[in-house]
Amino acid sequence: MAFGWLPGAVGDIAHGAATTILLIVVTTVAGTLLSILGAAGRRNGPVLLRQAIGWYVEVMRNTPFLVQLFFIFFGLPSLGIRLDPILAAMLAMTLNMAAYTIEIVGAGLDAVPRGQAEAALALGLRPRQVFIKIVLPQALKVIYPALTSQIVIMMLESAVVSQIAVRELTYEADMLQARTFRAFETYFVVTLVYLGLSIGLRRLLVAGGRQALGAGVS
Repeated sequence: MAFGWLPGAVGDIAHGAATTILLIVVTTVAGTLLSILGAAGRRNGPVLLRQAIGWYVEVMRNTPFLVQLFFIFFGLPSLGIRLDPILAAMLAMTLNMAAYTIEIVGAGLDAVPRGQAEAALALGLRPRQVFIKIVLPQALKVIYPALTSQIVIMMLESAVVSQIAVRELTYEADMLQARTFRAFETYFVVTLVYLGLSIGLRRLLVAGGRQALGAGVS
């Protein structure tokens, strides 16, 4: 094995890792918010909205992420909608993640006893206040470990967006091995970087969850 090329490649690897982190930060925030709205709408919204969300979840969960990404990046331009590669990647990742986390958040909402919401309504709180202040915090506490795992999985799946020339970690690895002809060493280093990102992201999410939701989150 030869790693003489590595010092000169640190900048490219760091750039790719930074782009990967940016993608997952945007996806986590947007995807979680969308999943909360989707889970609430699927349970309390009009019939047509519930059906639309149900179809969305089924379509996104039963088609490959790569196909979804290609549809957004290569398919939408035929309708006059052209997106920058990184914006297309963010949109595809957000929509994909939301489809899975709608089910996760929904399971948390179902786990909160209905009596608590009924008691809050009886005390004069509005339905929106009940959802935000009573139901949602408890639901997030229940599903936080599963949500954390889904975020980490999405970060690893971000490698797919290299196929539309987003300069994230896998894209930079492909370029490096094409220049150095050291495929084993290149992907070995990048594998270690992904491993470090995954462990660091999981620990950060767990620590943040404990602070935000209480010591009961693990």
